[in-house]
Amino acid sequence: MSNSIPPWQVTGLIFENCNCQLLCPGHISFKQHCTNARCHGYWAIHVDSGHFGDVDLCDVNAVIVFETPQRMYDGGWIQACYIDDQTNDSQRVALDHILSGHAGGPWRILQRFVETRLKPRAVPMRFEDAEREKRLIIPGLFRTTVTAIRGTDGQANAQITSLYNVIHGPTHVLARGHTRCTDGIFQFEHDKTHGLYSQFSWTASP
Repeated sequence: MSNSIPPWQVTGLIFENCNCQLLCPGHISFKQHCTNARCHGYWAIHVDSGHFGDVDLCDVNAVIVFETPQRMYDGGWIQACYIDDQTNDSQRVALDHILSGHAGGPWRILQRFVETRLKPRAVPMRFEDAEREKRLIIPGLFRTTVTAIRGTDGQANAQITSLYNVIHGPTHVLARGHTRCTDGIFQFEHDKTHGLYSQFSWTASP
């Protein structure tokens, strides 16, 4: 990693929804074939605490929308990054470094598969965490809700643990997702398809 990139660390919530049936094969391994000929989805990020050098990243939001081939490992991904317009310039630069993989950490691994990365955009966002439901809205462009699936006892959430995934935390809560995206090349709508969320912790140092 370049010496111009400072040490950084962030923790928070990440949730996702794509057009796969439950559970997305690509979430288990990029070498598996997804449900459809093209996989359309997103990763939404809410940072609870963190910093990029001396830039405070507490309480910031971002969304990465993607389109991939059926076998994600084949590469050629198309990706766009949206950052909450309530952030300042320094926070936007820091988030872009992290989520583009330029600052090292787990996103550097994912960027190996990205062929087209559109220019990041600052847009208004509304994030809501209602325990079993996570929501994020970008007015006029994007709206999503993921809702946890109940476990066998009807009370606790259904979970996956000890699954290797570079951007998610160790415990993944299974969910159903509803998403509508109407922005440029990203035009899709999902209803009760693959969703999940977890608490992440990412870090890197020079």
